Amino acid sequence: MSSIFSKIIKGEIPCYKIAEEENYLAFLDVNPNTKGHTLCIPKQEVDKLFDLDEEQYMGLMRFARKVALAIEKTVPCNRVGVSVIGLEVPHAHVHLIPIHSMEDMQFLSKTPMTKEDFESLAQAIQENF
Repeated sequence: MSSIFSKIIKGEIPCYKIAEEENYLAFLDVNPNTKGHTLCIPKQEVDKLFDLDEEQYMGLMRFARKVALAIEKTVPCNRVGVSVIGLEVPHAHVHLIPIHSMEDMQFLSKTPMTKEDFESLAQAIQENF
């Protein structure tokens, strides 16, 4: 069965796309810890991050780095935190979270955003990618 991320890749479910390369996609998390919380995924559906072969894994990390740099140029923050949990969706993914404190990485508090907020933020990060 296709994961929700595979459906996003196929265009069956919309997303707020940040960046895309041949094998990877980045989009805003619709239930963000903070403004700019982004998910980076491989287009190949693989459940666990460490099940990616080394080339795919390193490619995803290179892609995530480029996305994080674009987020830092766009969203005021102390740094961009990185988290890999992998329990929410059975498709490897990396969370990039603009953080001001350790609490921003805890997935306990969420930042409400409107459709317009998501659209304008996605556009702004895209321009810095």
